[in-house]
Amino acid sequence: MKKRYSLDPDNPQHAEKAEAALLAGLEPAQPSDQQRAKIRARLFQRIHASAAAESARITVRSDQGRWRKILPGVRAKLLDQNNRVFLLDIEPGASLPMHRHHEDEECIVLRGSASLGALKVSSGDYHMARAGSRHGKISSESGALLYLRGIPVGHTAQAARDLLTAFLPGEGRELITIRANEGEWSDLAPGVSSKPLYDDGQTRSSLLRIAAEASWSSQQALLAHDEECLLLEGDAFFGDTLLRSGDWQLAPAGSESRPIASDHGALVFLRGARNAA
Repeated sequence: MKKRYSLDPDNPQHAEKAEAALLAGLEPAQPSDQQRAKIRARLFQRIHASAAAESARITVRSDQGRWRKILPGVRAKLLDQNNRVFLLDIEPGASLPMHRHHEDEECIVLRGSASLGALKVSSGDYHMARAGSRHGKISSESGALLYLRGIPVGHTAQAARDLLTAFLPGEGRELITIRANEGEWSDLAPGVSSKPLYDDGQTRSSLLRIAAEASWSSQQALLAHDEECLLLEGDAFFGDTLLRSGDWQLAPAGSESRPIASDHGALVFLRGARNAA
């Protein structure tokens, strides 16, 4: 009588042997011409749908855009003129003069450290200057790269207004600063957490931390407000679009909401409708 052998499924070596035997017995399937045509049609349909969904979004890669000098040792790269969003690069020892804010200004320190009057902020810190508040001279001893939202760079008359009104008495509304190691994180999904930064009643700014191979989808089908994102660390897919560290994207209100996923992990700054989470 022929002796029969059994493989233990819990033994890794046996599992590898079984897998190899199964793969060896499989023959590659060759689709027919009709099947090939259907696959090709579905693939191009998916590509066109993805391109149409992304067409309204503005994406600025980290190596795209034009830097322009605004003061000695200070240059700016505009990301979105309508929302006055830009990156500010300050060389060691350079500075900007005292000014008053006529709209809310958000700031994230992406690299280095800077002094905002008497306040010093460092990499990873978030700062909000409310409309009506005043900043002292902005300077950096070591150099800094800042993300800024809400300053009229390129609007000469409004920039002059901000400089001149800085000499009026009064500090204005309280400044808000959240250090990189401050704030509370809350779980949105397995491997995904959020830290709130600022909420004005209509929009909310927050940090989104995504672990490797994790994903998250907003509760809204269509964006109720413009949604802005900046990749601070790692990389993540926003729908079919892969954004890497330093990339910025603006999705206008009415756009289709997309799932966010990361293969390697990511840290993202998000600003959008307050009921998105």
